[in-house]
Amino acid sequence: MKNLLLIFGLFIALPGPCSARTLEVGPQQPFASLGLALQMAVDGDRIVVHPGVYFEYNLLIDKSVHLQGIGYPALDGQGKGEILTIVADSVTVEGFEIRNVGSSYLEDRAGIRLRRAKDFVVRGNRLYNTFFGIYLEHAGPGKVHDNEIIGRAEEEMSSGNAIHLWYCEGVQIECNLVRGHRDGIYLEFADHSVIAHNVSEDNLRYGLHFMFSNDDEYHHNEFRRNGAGVAVMFSRRIAMYGNAFEFNWGRASYGLLLKEIYDADIHHNRFRENTIGIYVEGSARIRYLNNDLERNGWALKMSGGCLSNTLSENNFLGNTFDLSMNSAPGDNTFDGNYWSEYSGYDLDRDGRGDVPHQPVKLFNYVVNRTPESIVLLRSLFVDLLNFSEKVSPVFSPPGVVDHRPFMKKIKRNP
Repeated sequence: MKNLLLIFGLFIALPGPCSARTLEVGPQQPFASLGLALQMAVDGDRIVVHPGVYFEYNLLIDKSVHLQGIGYPALDGQGKGEILTIVADSVTVEGFEIRNVGSSYLEDRAGIRLRRAKDFVVRGNRLYNTFFGIYLEHAGPGKVHDNEIIGRAEEEMSSGNAIHLWYCEGVQIECNLVRGHRDGIYLEFADHSVIAHNVSEDNLRYGLHFMFSNDDEYHHNEFRRNGAGVAVMFSRRIAMYGNAFEFNWGRASYGLLLKEIYDADIHHNRFRENTIGIYVEGSARIRYLNNDLERNGWALKMSGGCLSNTLSENNFLGNTFDLSMNSAPGDNTFDGNYWSEYSGYDLDRDGRGDVPHQPVKLFNYVVNRTPESIVLLRSLFVDLLNFSEKVSPVFSPPGVVDHRPFMKKIKRNP
């Protein structure tokens, strides 16, 4: 009987679902600071922080707690250090304004850092002037969504990324606004992740930057006015669809850079008013389908090592140059696109041109070798040059031909 009573006593003493508490933080609350509440909390507790400004930094979250801000209480680091460092699983952080981390040349400070954490949720926060905004390392799965992350980056060397993933797995990054950082969203060795419905704009370098990441997808994002657009490099099986790449202008700017990418799908995207819509180097087995490339300097530039790529049902609309290639076309195919420059005819009225279209202009060949010649772009001389090449092709790369171009712009389903 005594042993049974002892076992029963131990059982009722163990914390369970009903033992979770709510700890209140604020000027008129039991805890004056978030740091004190974190010291007293145990796994499963909810910490509610009331409106106010809390001058706290280097706060360690090593328990599975739910941090909830009411009225966006501000955690202000006063430029002295990182704000929140999460090393526990199943942590939620929502409803905070996190600001003034302070830049450092010695450490990658962040507004919120997740280290070896999983099943986390970081949502509905505002991060201002945080150097790195949300920094994930060896983390996932988890969610980062509905956050506003705005920095004051002036040069690449002294700025961090808004959302940074390093060695992560299964992270969902959705519905965030990121602006004014080095890169808007950065992934390195991050697999099976999704980046969706984000706006990444006015960043110094890339709106999105992939490195050595596989089996990811990013869709329905807006990337605009970034220094060099979006870069996807050294990765496999990436799905890119429903995105807008816009207004990335500059000597080395593009909407999308692909470097050594394999087995990827690029479909239903919009590339509008970029110096280069898509720049591809050393990439194979890429399917470009149902994209709109409009009013770019170069719509698509393909460099060496691009093999077994397919371009079909894309709209090339009012670009200065639709296509540029500086190597042999290999086994790439270009059939079944709409080219606003096409001047053929359709006698059988099947909607496809009866005359093949060669999208590489002779003047493009000249510009690639003598960039200064671009000043002649709108001259009569250039028109005559391109016409002569169309009549008697000499420099146009053989095999770069659309044998069945569309006569009218391809309509997209709403």
